[in-house]
Parts: sequence; structure tokens; C-alpha cells
Amino acid sequence: RKSLDICSSMIDRQGMLHAGDIIREMNGLEVGSDPTALQQMLKDTSGSITLRILPGYRDTPAPAQVFLRPHFNYNPDTDSLIPCKEAGLPFSKGEILHIVNREDPNWWQACSVVGGNTGLIPSQYLEEKRKAFVRRDWDGSGILCGSITGKKKKKKMMYLTAKNAEFDRHELQIYEEVTRMPPFQRKTLVLIGAQGVGRRSLKNRLMVLNPLRFGTTVPFTSRRPREEEKDGQSYGFVSRGEMETDIKAGRYLEHGEYDGNLYGTKIDSIHEVVRMGRTCILDVNPQALKVLRTAEFMPFVVFIAAPELDTLRAMHKAVVDAGITTKLLTETDLKKTVDESARIKRAYSHYFDFTIVNDNLDKAFEKLQVAVDQLCSEPQWVPVNWVY
Repeated sequence: RKSLDICSSMIDRQGMLHAGDIIREMNGLEVGSDPTALQQMLKDTSGSITLRILPGYRDTPAPAQVFLRPHFNYNPDTDSLIPCKEAGLPFSKGEILHIVNREDPNWWQACSVVGGNTGLIPSQYLEEKRKAFVRRDWDGSGILCGSITGKKKKKKMMYLTAKNAEFDRHELQIYEEVTRMPPFQRKTLVLIGAQGVGRRSLKNRLMVLNPLRFGTTVPFTSRRPREEEKDGQSYGFVSRGEMETDIKAGRYLEHGEYDGNLYGTKIDSIHEVVRMGRTCILDVNPQALKVLRTAEFMPFVVFIAAPELDTLRAMHKAVVDAGITTKLLTETDLKKTVDESARIKRAYSHYFDFTIVNDNLDKAFEKLQVAVDQLCSEPQWVPVNWVY
């Protein structure tokens, strides 16, 4: 196989010789393995030159396979745009689809990875046009507000992320390209849910039972430590000036203000837990998901959903009767938890990997444990930009 400069030569323009071809003979004379000798033979020859060439065939690389996770349900029977309803492929939100053909701008041919059924699905372009005219269900501001709990609610505040997700709800969530990965431990476990739905209890149980596998961050605050508090235990205590500087520099995942003091979760504290070989458990505001759901944090996002109002009311009564808590929640408080849970699900469900309805804390914890254990024993579908 000779390494000759054939670029821009006559033989190159004729398309007769290609890189990788093997020159066997020149004018009936066998060519050896020394390129210098061949070059000398070419210099010494006048007139026409006849080469005997063995084409250097190369395997054509297989086209890259594309797998998508849809963020919506689809039923061709109710689709007025599909040219043939019988040719459509129905699918559910979160189902993995293998895209076989994307040549048509409006209709792609796909195969369900689990069921093996094949059919037509709306393309990204078609679904974007369809959904662009549907008003999203949102609260008018596009900003999720909340408050830090304490003995007494003194001031409502707004959580802000390092990359403000103010317009998350306006984004059209249609398809997400994914790839199949072998089992691996996620860097973070993110618990999302309404206030009072039990995230803190589930988080603490996991860390107590698996202290070598799970860890969490210590929040930072600008308030002064109380007499019994030590820096780095319940809180990391810093000056307000230092905290404001770090917030402006984007070093906080989220932060907020309560009773005149700043509180927040520092991004470096997440990496510190991961560097120790542990999965970092976070119970953060849903707005932080846009920052977290990247290759940097590789989260497994679990939505802890509130049960029906009657069930939540009975659960709270049982806790109070057992003397576990003395905090009495009003009917308004309970209904607020249920409504907030539904609102979070509507706005952020495209980020969720798993959902648990917490109608029984023990059963919810068992489901969470099983889901997390499967990550280290079964293959996972993750966003393709985590890998490539």
C-alpha cells in the first residue's frame, strides 16, 4: 500500500486511484514494499504508465442509530393530520423509540424498542408546529415561588438558579435523543415534590441506611450561627458579602432570602460529595432541574407526588395522633400541598425519571430503594449529550 501524493494530479481528477489502494505492478513489473523504489521507477519511466491496482475496500460505517424519548403521548386514531391512521405508531410518554427513517419532513418511521411495533410518528418539525399554537398551562409569571420553612413564615421569597430558568414553561418538550448505557451509579439523586410531601424523610432514610453510598450537601447561610451551632454541620456560615459575590459568580445552584438572611446550595459542595464516591441526594426547587440535568451532574430525578387529599389528610392525622409531630396542618395547608404537587408535575414532568406517590412512607421508601438499586444492575437510557 503506497503513500503517494495523488491530490490534484491527472489520475486524481480521473478518479482512477484512491488513498488506500494497493499498487501491485507497474508496466508489468512487480512493485515491492518500498515506496521509495516505486517513486524511482516512476521517475525512470517515460511514455505511458500502466498500473495494476488492488482497490483498498473499506467497510462502510453503519449509519448511526437514533433513539428518542418522547415527552408526550400519541394516538394516531385521534390525529387528523396523519395520512393513514392504520400506519401510525401509538406511543406513551417516556417510551423509547428507534427512528428508522427521517427523510420525510413531517412523518418519521419508528420502531418501539419494547414492543417492536413499527409505524409512522409525527416529526419534531410537525409536532412543534402543532404545539406552538397550544397555550401552555402556567401561572402567568413563569416563575415558581416558594418560601423557606421556619418556625414562622415571615417573608415569601423566590429561588433563583445559577442559570435562571424563568422561561422553562414556554419551551416545547417533544423528543429527546437518548442512548443506552450499561449500569452505573448516578452522580446525583434529585428528589422533587411539593412542600410537606415527605422528601426530607426519604432523603434522611437513604443516608442513614447507606452512609457510604449516599451523601448530601450542607447549605450555606449569611446569618450568624447560634450558640449551639458549629460551622459545617447544619449550615456553612459565611458573610453576606461573600455569599453575594459567589451568587453573582454563578457558584450557587439555588439561593433565596428568608428573614433578611441568604440561604443557598453551593455547586462545589455537590462535586465534593461526588468526589468521595457517593451519590449526592438533593431535594431542590424544580427550577434547578434545568441546571442539574447535564453530564456534569448526571441526576436520577424522582418526583415525590402527593396523594389524594383524603389520603393526605388521614396520613397527617395518624402522624399527629402518634405524637411524631405537634405541627398541625390546616385543610388549606393540605390542599395547597396537593395543588402544588399537581402544578409541579404539569410544568416539570419531562425532567422526571421516576414517580412515586407518597401515600405510605414505608412503601414509598421501598419503591425508591428498588429504583435506585436498579441503576447499578440494569442498563439505562440517558440523554445522548451525557455521552457524546
